[in-house]
Order: sequence, then structure tokens, then C-alpha cells
Amino acid sequence: MKITFYGHACIGIEVSGKHILVDPFITGNPKASHIDVQSIKADYILITHAHFDHIQDVELIANQNNAMVVSNWEIANHFGNKGLKFHPMNHGGSWDFDFGNVKYVNAVHSSSFPDGSYGGQPGGFVIEGEHKNIYIAGDTALTMDMKLIPMRTKLDLAILPIGNCFTMDVDDAIIASDFVDCDKILGCHFDTFGYIEINHEEAIKKFFDVGKDLMLLEIGQSVDL
Repeated sequence: MKITFYGHACIGIEVSGKHILVDPFITGNPKASHIDVQSIKADYILITHAHFDHIQDVELIANQNNAMVVSNWEIANHFGNKGLKFHPMNHGGSWDFDFGNVKYVNAVHSSSFPDGSYGGQPGGFVIEGEHKNIYIAGDTALTMDMKLIPMRTKLDLAILPIGNCFTMDVDDAIIASDFVDCDKILGCHFDTFGYIEINHEEAIKKFFDVGKDLMLLEIGQSVDL
């Protein structure tokens, strides 16, 4: 399983020969201006919630790849009405795709489309594939519901927001890593805007001091699990 960071909360996942893209926001992110969106492969696009900084490039990338949108009922149908392939989900539900199993789990945040219309309830994803399991928290506060995840799934990686202001901060993310019983963390949702800038060295040290590994990838950088 290969994980690529495309900036903000956008993550690429290669698993079982399939390409999954999470929360595509690239063309609107100046920090990701070196990423060639036209070259990004996506068989599936997973969307955690409807905010502009998570959906801006959905149509562009879905159309050029004939990708399937996977999200909550409201978001999936929103893009389905635009002619895209879609698969709706909701909290607690899971589905076996051709790359592995996906479960839609709780997140504490808000969710509306750029025009203010209702985007359903936000969520995260637990993906099980190629004998590797990852948790994509989406934009969320620290929540006790995270404790439910390791009751069903032993995680190899947790992708957590750490930028504060709109989501968890670094300290809450450390607690979240305890809740999900995972010591390998990929940070996201930081530095894109002034509200969410962080001190990288301090963040990494805080995780290191409690025996955990926080990865802060450069935009476009990949890691293998």
C-alpha cells in the first residue's frame, strides 16, 4: 500500500492495483501548485465532507479518470446528479470494493457545500486492504467514538488532522492516536492557511516524546506501508 500526500487533506492511496484519492483539493491550494492534476490517477474518490477545501477537484479528476465517488448519501448523490459514478454510504456501514473493505465512521465537524447547501454529516474512513489497515479521520475534533475503531480493526496507520482552529491540534491528535491504538501517524490539514500553521519540529517532538511517529510529508511525497 502506497500513500501519497497531495497537500491539505488530499491523500492518494495505491492498493491492490487501484488508485484511491481522498478529499481532492489541489488546484485551489497554492502550496500544491507543482502538482500536475492531469496526471493523478483515481479509480475511486473518497470524500469525508462537503467543504470546498475537500471537494474542489472532484469533478475534474473524476471525469478524467471515470472514477467513482464514495461518500455519505448527500455528497454521493450530489455528484451523481452531475453525471459521476457514485456509491453512497453512511455512519457504521461498510462495503467490500475491489481493493478492500471501506467503513464510514464518525467525525465531529460541519459539512456544507460552497453554496451553503446541506452536505450531510461528516465522516472518516477505515480502509482494510493488502493486509494493511488505515484510518482517515477527516476533519474532526477529538471524539470518544475513535475508541470504537480498534475494537474491530488493528490499524497500521492513522491519518489525522493536526492544524487546530477547525480540527484537532497536535495534543488532541496524540490522544486520538491512543484512542485508535496506532502509533504511526500521518499528519494532514495543516499549514494551508494562516489559521492552521504549525511548528513542524515541535509537533514531531511531541509525538516522539510519547513513543509515537508523526510523519509530515512534503506535498507530492509518498511512503509505503
